[in-house]
Amino acid sequence: MSVTKRVIAALLCISMFGWAWYVSKTEQPLTVKEEKVNPDSIVIWYTDDSLTDFMDAACVAFNEMYGVRVLPKLQSGDEYLEHINEASITDEGMPDLYVITNDMLERAYLGGLAQAVETNVVNENHFSPAALQAVTYRDRPVAYPFYFETSAMLYNRSYLYDMAKNRLMADESKEPDEEGSAEEEEMSEEEKQRIEEEAGLTDEEKIEKRIEESLPQTFDQLLEFANTYDAPMEVETVFKWDVKDIFYNYFFVGNYIDLGGKNGDDSSILDIYNMDAITALTLYQDMNQFFSFDYEDISYESVLQEFIEGKMVFTTATTDAIQTLENAKKDGTFKYDYGVMRMPKLSDNLTTRSMSVTNTVVINGYSNKKDKAASFAKFLTIFKANELYDKVGKISACNTVNYEDGNITEFVNEYADSVPVPKMMATSNYWLQAELTFSNIWAGKNVSEQLKQLSEQIKEQVTGMEISEDYIDMPKQEQDEIQYYDEEAEKEAAQEDEKE
Repeated sequence: MSVTKRVIAALLCISMFGWAWYVSKTEQPLTVKEEKVNPDSIVIWYTDDSLTDFMDAACVAFNEMYGVRVLPKLQSGDEYLEHINEASITDEGMPDLYVITNDMLERAYLGGLAQAVETNVVNENHFSPAALQAVTYRDRPVAYPFYFETSAMLYNRSYLYDMAKNRLMADESKEPDEEGSAEEEEMSEEEKQRIEEEAGLTDEEKIEKRIEESLPQTFDQLLEFANTYDAPMEVETVFKWDVKDIFYNYFFVGNYIDLGGKNGDDSSILDIYNMDAITALTLYQDMNQFFSFDYEDISYESVLQEFIEGKMVFTTATTDAIQTLENAKKDGTFKYDYGVMRMPKLSDNLTTRSMSVTNTVVINGYSNKKDKAASFAKFLTIFKANELYDKVGKISACNTVNYEDGNITEFVNEYADSVPVPKMMATSNYWLQAELTFSNIWAGKNVSEQLKQLSEQIKEQVTGMEISEDYIDMPKQEQDEIQYYDEEAEKEAAQEDEKE
């Protein structure tokens, strides 16, 4: 390394040390004795600037509690792991621990930049199954789960409230009086049962009950909702989402494509082309026929903005949506109430699983202060977990945090059962190829052929051999067909019934 680079590195270290010293002094001064007893410091690297205030405060708090100074260093995300490796092998300002996404853990571990961590900390007592799978490599946890990102269903609660209220008023106008009426005989068994279930409830309680009942548990129910919903003028479509981004699409096949086994690290497990995945993506393709919208101009940001404007009832969103909507409420641009729910199943026979990415805290295998680094990693991911959302807007991967906002809890529940992105280096470009496959299927291309091509590409990439899969021709009777509402057909059928 050149002298110039060494001088720059030294200046950076001095600068960061001085900043950390300043922060710690302004929070609570250390005595000279404490500095002499604990002269060594540890360094943590991270790339997300939104973490800076939280990280600074956590480092000061750790120093106060344990007498160990921690220097946080914000780094560029470009070639991040390469910079960690270079700093580690040259021993010039290397991090003792660092924050990285779980898909990079195999690369980090095989490069000596990660090591197995304490199983008495990283276990089911502190983290959900998805979090543990995300950080497990070769059957051992090699990082501490920090925070996550996943997608869930977002809905306009104001619209559902108005719908429930209007239907309640309509139903009550049909209800028999004390002496009974002829209308009672005309009521369906379902309506009679509803009256019995709602007996004794206030009108507001009845509305709340009906809102919960109106939330679709399957996409079949979502389509039925779309068929029967008397939408306000503002609503342009019942359901819309960013179909161009695999992160918001993957829930369709998340339960039926297995890339690397449960921990995403076994290259012998590449189950992409199978009947369930074909069926699920056939339903995905059918969505284009039902919810028709402009594919080219769509993005997550545009969809969320349209949701804010009240142009849709349901969409898929990531955890950032909560703060975006809350901020829009404060500035008056969002005039509705909203809710978050688990992603509905595709049908009674097909379930969904969202994709998730977990940011993790890794102990550098080159560090000679691993014990101190491990203590701070535990402190950061578990003991400071309850402060993470309030200060940063990120949801902790630690499952011991209790959130007052039920919408955050819904994201936590979705994450717990999600599919962590695999950590295999050999399949790192799978997501780009999968996104192209989804795009082609959305555009109407043969589902089985597209999924077959994806499977063959990935298997050839991993094995180095040309692969040819047996074509799967899905029998029609095995498809979960979506029933579309045809208003003209309904009218014609009614006219035929009248003639008879």
